[in-house]
Amino acid sequence: MADSILIGSPYPTETTTTQTQATLPEFYTNYLQDIANLGTNAVQQGGVAGFSPLQQQAFQMAPNAAFSGAQTAGDAASLLGAAGTTAAPSMATAYMNPYVSNVVNEMGRLQQQNIQRNVLPALAGAGVNTGSFGSKRQATATGQTLADMQANLLGQQYGALSSGYKDAISAAQTDLNRQLQAGQGLGNVATEQYNIGSGGLKTLSDLGALQQQQGQKQLDYPMLQAQNYAKLFGTPTIPGGSTVQRVAPATALTPSPLGQITSLLTSLGSILNPGSTTSSSTIAGGAGGDLQTQLNNITNWINSIKGQTTAANGGSIGYANGGNVKPVKLPAHFLNRRKGR
Repeated sequence: MADSILIGSPYPTETTTTQTQATLPEFYTNYLQDIANLGTNAVQQGGVAGFSPLQQQAFQMAPNAAFSGAQTAGDAASLLGAAGTTAAPSMATAYMNPYVSNVVNEMGRLQQQNIQRNVLPALAGAGVNTGSFGSKRQATATGQTLADMQANLLGQQYGALSSGYKDAISAAQTDLNRQLQAGQGLGNVATEQYNIGSGGLKTLSDLGALQQQQGQKQLDYPMLQAQNYAKLFGTPTIPGGSTVQRVAPATALTPSPLGQITSLLTSLGSILNPGSTTSSSTIAGGAGGDLQTQLNNITNWINSIKGQTTAANGGSIGYANGGNVKPVKLPAHFLNRRKGR
């Protein structure tokens, strides 16, 4: 029993805490420090590359290039609109041959001259020959001849005017077709101008992007070198530590209460009577005598308890004293502990 007067209690369990810290070789720790330094410098030196000179030039040209060909397209629209909304007859007068009227007038003048110089004298001569000069018959013949000549003149004049009008209509239509073709041509030119401007911008932008990429590579180069340097020994390992706790049960018992009392009494006896030895045969019954004698009696009583069992009366234990056994009454609390109460 752990709480018996004869048996000591176990010592408390022992908890042992051990801390360990892993260490790396100095060259490896220096290597890790170099990686950290390179990474820090790479971050400070890196960044985002700005727009290249060609890209900046493209940005400046973009507003004009975006509307390149706009003026030409406007001119084309004007010509196309005019050609589509103008009729050729409305333009005929502007395209009439200025000499047509002169030709018509000249035809009348020449005919009138011919009448005066040739036709009338011939008619008069014919009337004389036929004996009808001055008669109604001659007048009728003269009028009919002049009427026929006038009709013929008008026919020729109308023919000349009609031919001139046809030529004017043809010239006007030709001019309208020219305007239509010019408008279409200018529209194509406007498209080409826009394509050239856009193509130029794209070329500048593409080349500028290459410049920007090269600049970005230069900014990223320190970080790339740091990463490659970090791969020389594989994935960097950072040393760590550990804490281990071990709980061990007690391997011994504390001194029993009875042993502690015996040791104490023995020590007291040695102090009170140094150099003397008292055997159990000289202790008389545990009563009377000096303090040393009483202490010796108690010591012998305790020693006898270690080798004896509880007496039949359930409350007395004997101890040897010169061959005689004298019962000793134990305290009630001790009896209760022994009986498990």
